[in-house]
Amino acid sequence: MNRFTKSLIAMSIGGVLLVVSLQFNLFATGKNIYQQIERFLEVIKIVDRFYVEEVDPEALVDGAISGTLEQLDPHTVYISKDRLKEINEQFQGEFEGIGIEFVVNNKFPTIVSPISGSPSEEVGLRPGDKIIKIEGASTYGITEQGVREKLLGRKGTTVTIQIMRPGFEEPFDVTITRDKIPIYSLTAAFMMDEKTGFIKVGRFAQTTKDEFEEALQNLDAQGMRQLILDLRGNSGGYLEQAVEMADKLLQEGKRIVYTRGRIPSSNEDYYSTADVTHPGIPLIVLIDHGSASASEIVAGAMQDWDRGLIVGVTSFGKGLVQNQVALKDGSALRVTIARYYTPSGRLIQRAYDNGIHEYISEGWDDVDPNAMADSTANKPVFTTSTGRKVYGGGGISPDVFVKSKSLAKSTIKLMQRQVFLEFGSKYATKHRDLKRDFATFRNGFEVDAQMVQDVLSLAKSKGVEVEQEHIERDESFIKRRIKSQIARHLWGSVEYHQIEILGDEQVQSALKLFSEAAKIAGLNTEP
Repeated sequence: MNRFTKSLIAMSIGGVLLVVSLQFNLFATGKNIYQQIERFLEVIKIVDRFYVEEVDPEALVDGAISGTLEQLDPHTVYISKDRLKEINEQFQGEFEGIGIEFVVNNKFPTIVSPISGSPSEEVGLRPGDKIIKIEGASTYGITEQGVREKLLGRKGTTVTIQIMRPGFEEPFDVTITRDKIPIYSLTAAFMMDEKTGFIKVGRFAQTTKDEFEEALQNLDAQGMRQLILDLRGNSGGYLEQAVEMADKLLQEGKRIVYTRGRIPSSNEDYYSTADVTHPGIPLIVLIDHGSASASEIVAGAMQDWDRGLIVGVTSFGKGLVQNQVALKDGSALRVTIARYYTPSGRLIQRAYDNGIHEYISEGWDDVDPNAMADSTANKPVFTTSTGRKVYGGGGISPDVFVKSKSLAKSTIKLMQRQVFLEFGSKYATKHRDLKRDFATFRNGFEVDAQMVQDVLSLAKSKGVEVEQEHIERDESFIKRRIKSQIARHLWGSVEYHQIEILGDEQVQSALKLFSEAAKIAGLNTEP
């Protein structure tokens, strides 16, 4: 994935989205801006009249808008009409289509998982199914965007796809009636043991608060007495949903976050309410370099109020609030209107004065407040509600620094070329009997040396070259990823994550830190 594009920063690093009313008259802002616009129009007219080739006025204006916004901050962006629809669907909580998670593998779209309750699940599509035709047209070489354009559509309309299924000699057609498809923001929620709940939140969308509340209730019913909240890789979303999540965990009357900007309507203070449901449960929040914006609001509030222990590595450091303003042609401008601050007054936004590439690369710098070499020396110091030191100046610094094991290049290649995914699909197809009992699979199934060799043989057939010393170094990870992908194809994403956490250094470290989490929160954990 290319981290060095502005569109990725705007969309994947998410942005805290805040809905405010913006009404303005451009030319009422002063004579100077009117003069500059006249100068710009003069340039456009000259180019249109004299340039050696005929120019596209829309392309010129699009480029001018993007150039203008590049003078501001990395998260103020222009969104085209076509891109806007796709972005809105990512956060609205539902879309209309057939309901599959997929990747393009070996030039063909391959199903990772049918979404629960979707038309795809109803017609029996499986993980590993390869879509070789859509409406009679070959999908060879199609892009992910191309697949979406062909499969999305109005509820009640139909689409016919041709499937090549592992273990089947001939492809077959399936006609699917499109429907509304829910997009969930909680990736997984389950009990790790008899008292530890685990909730992983992938993003903050319109349904996050409701999903989180339901997950808490389900885990309570299973005996949860302590919680790991996994916000790793959560790139953000709606500010209000982050506030609603924190509200479930903080006692009433605690400031969760506040925003400050140039216009009065962008200044807001958000406090916890009587909606709190879990103020007394020991809490650990996991963060990493991909945790940004809304996820940093939750982590920052938990840390500043000593409500939970923050474990992992430094978060991304995205502390700007955007408002999305619709333009007349159906496109939109996502403009930064405020900065947000944690309860102790920390601005989480990192500096972006040195350009976009530096901004992104610095987002992967580690800050370890407990390291022998003081990595917090140049960080502004703040204090939590009980006087603990916390640090501003860019991202949330964890209370306990735990870094994930780095992977060798060969292992990364296997992941990028989706070798584990493809092997998991084929193995699961041949061993459907394993699906009888997930607990037995989780606790007793072992990936042996032959299975690893089979994965390497598959990699070789796909033209993926690996180094044996890399495979030996990452053997435990490779075996776990093989097992988790088999679980994904036999059951689903929840079971995939239940296998993954068994060897997850940050999760396993967190399990040992609940007494510390309870201590800073002033909780009595005695049964």
